[in-house]
This record gives sequence, C-alpha cells and structure tokens, in this order.
Amino acid sequence: MDDDWKRLALFAEVVRAGSLSAAARRLGISTSAVSQQLRVLEQAHGVTLLHRTTRKIAVTEAGARLADHCQAMVDAADRARQQLMLARDAPQGELRISAPVGFARHVAPALAPLLAAHPGLTLRLLVDDAMIDLVDARVDLALRAGRLADSTWVARRLCSFEMLLCAAPAYLARAGVPQAPADLLAHQWIGSGQALLLELSGATGTVERLRVEPRAMSNNQLSLQQLCVAGLGLTLAVRADVEDELRSGRLVPVLPGWRGPPIPVWAVTPQRDGQPAKVRHAAAAIERYLLTVPGAIVD
Repeated sequence: MDDDWKRLALFAEVVRAGSLSAAARRLGISTSAVSQQLRVLEQAHGVTLLHRTTRKIAVTEAGARLADHCQAMVDAADRARQQLMLARDAPQGELRISAPVGFARHVAPALAPLLAAHPGLTLRLLVDDAMIDLVDARVDLALRAGRLADSTWVARRLCSFEMLLCAAPAYLARAGVPQAPADLLAHQWIGSGQALLLELSGATGTVERLRVEPRAMSNNQLSLQQLCVAGLGLTLAVRADVEDELRSGRLVPVLPGWRGPPIPVWAVTPQRDGQPAKVRHAAAAIERYLLTVPGAIVD
C-alpha cells in the first residue's frame, strides 16, 4: 500500500509537471524510473492513465479523474507535514499539565508569558496530590516533588526547594520556642503520615535525626499549611509554599539555623524523544520561573 501511494503521488507530479522528464527533474530521479513506476501502477490496476509519445504525454479520461484525487492526497500530506513541523517548532494545541495542589500556584505565573506569546496554545491544568498516570490522563508534563518511584517515564530535575521548620506565633506562645533539635520531641506536629522522620542539618554540618508522631495529618500539602497556621503544631514545610505566610507573620521559622534536606522538583514526561514544542517550551518556562522563587536551589 505504501508503494501504491508513492506511485499515485508520482502520477500527480507527472500531470502537474506536464511531462515525464520535468517530473523526474523535480523529484530528483531518472525519467526511466518515472516511466517504470507509472507502468507498474497501470498494470497493477489494469487502467491506462497516460498516452505517451517521445515528445509529450496525454492524460486519459481515467487518468484525469484520478489526477484530481492524487493531487488532493499530496496536498493533504503536505498539510500533515506542516502540522508536524509546527508541533516541533511552535507551541500550539492543548498542553496538559499535572501538578500537586501546593505546587500548582507556580504554574500560572510561569506559563502566562508563554500563553500570551502563542495564541494557538491552550492549557489544561490537572491539580491532584495523587500520582496521576500520565498515559491514562494524556498528561504532557507532570510536575513532581521529592523522591520519584521507578518508572518508564522520563524525569528531568528542575531545581530543589529549601525545607524549613515553622509554626504559628500563637502555638509558640502557648508551647514555647524550641532552642535545640532535641526540644522538638516535646512539641505537637503536623505531617502527612503516622510517623515523621526528621533529618536536620545545622550550619556547622551537624546532622540530627528525630522521629515524631504528628497529631494532625493530611495527604494534602495545602491542608498541612492551613493546620499549621491554625496553631496545631510544628511542620517541616517547603519554604516556597509558606513564603506568603512567613512574610505576613502568620508563620515564623523555628530553629532557623537548622534545615531539612532540600526537596527536588522534577519535570516528568511520558517519553524522551520527539517532545513537541509545547512541552519543551513549557518545561523551560517553569524552570526559569522556579529559580526566581524564594528558597529555590540551583542543582
């Protein structure tokens, strides 16, 4: 079937060029090769398409009817190739991005300039703390934080975010301000599970490891921040997520000389090769924006 399509396209070129030799020059092959392929096409379908003489060709009635369809086929193929080139070179079409709830706030300011510059590009943002299957959800680009599970997906590290201990002033006024890592064991905690393993690094390189049991838990990062602001305990938070609360004074740093391990941020895609322009440009725009966020660390 593929060879038949090629011969049909060649026939359309012969009719358009007006001679076998002119079509051969345009296609970069010999005149005899053109003649041979046309003969194979005619013999395969039992129809005479051209009357040939040494000086010119004449299109038969059947050939004239076929030529219009062949030219339409060639034109459609050209348009398809143009669409492939646009997908490769220019951001367009629907861009489907998945992001955790706490991280989604960065997507709009990161992609606003890209969307403004490319009217043919649309955005569908899927916000969910669960690990969405990229293929099932037809996700072009997923933003993930922390350790990634092994998979066939392709991950590129964009940056890392600083982690810090924080609490609401009202909670510290009630429970006291910790002065050393060991004091943290006497405090209430907010976390994502039954046990929270803390690994804190001091300015001198000292590392303290503690295990605490949260009193308030959630699988949603935004909810953890809200619980902390409400004064229910201490939490280890991504600085970028709580920057507004720190600036307003609703949260304050605890043990500012100690930090948790930076949390890596990843751009995850279903495939490595042949990434369309919309994905490449979006990942680059998000990376540029993230590096301007307070607490971002260049890896």
